[in-house]
Amino acid sequence: MGGVRVGIGDDSLGVSEYIGPMFGTWRDKAIRWIPSTCVVCHAWPSNRICEHCVQDFAQPVHRCSRCALALADGEVVCASCAHHPPVWDCALTAVDYAFPWSRLVTDFKFRENPAWARHFATLMRSTPWIEPSLESADHVIPMPLATERFKQRGFNQAALLSRQLCPAKNCEGILLRVLNTPAQHTLDRKDRQANVMRAYALEPQHATRVANKRIVLIDDVMTSGASMAAATAVLKLAGAHHITVMVFARTPRAADLA
Repeated sequence: MGGVRVGIGDDSLGVSEYIGPMFGTWRDKAIRWIPSTCVVCHAWPSNRICEHCVQDFAQPVHRCSRCALALADGEVVCASCAHHPPVWDCALTAVDYAFPWSRLVTDFKFRENPAWARHFATLMRSTPWIEPSLESADHVIPMPLATERFKQRGFNQAALLSRQLCPAKNCEGILLRVLNTPAQHTLDRKDRQANVMRAYALEPQHATRVANKRIVLIDDVMTSGASMAAATAVLKLAGAHHITVMVFARTPRAADLA
């Protein structure tokens, strides 16, 4: 037997064709109100990350103003940055790349769960100095992915964060990844730095947009900073006045592999 159809004037519409779009719209709206469990402590009902876990694992930490590593109170920059300052001007992060955030970043980046960008951006905006840095920036530029890696993943996690953090200033396409190099997490410190040399370039038609501008450079995680240093060098060469590198998570010194 054929499917049940509902007549409407001279036309008729399949029930599934009529209900499907309506249900999809209702579902998308209603799901925002359906309680869920916290992905960290499994408390229910809860946001994806409950307030208790945010308090436990995302407390502001005193950090080096140049590399965002944790510091003892009273220090402004770490010894490494005092002797060998990075090429950027300031570094900011929301959390350390440690439990539970390392697991959630993996879920975000490698398990096709881009919805985490909104939650991470909310935590970042709650971190001291991040909101003022975004407000004072002329452009917010996400770290780009090579074309091949973008096709594999289906999205650029840095771009998703940038769109959530500051959509009005988000500038994709200015900075390009021109070399498809091995993934940084597969390399040691020395090889990571060599891996990204000459990997970045500015889109020629937009290169002049960074001259004398304040730039915020966005990524999800920073370990050695080699990738962001290579990108910063390109932006500085084009005349950028001030560059703040901003990430969701910073690998602690003890786990800094490169």
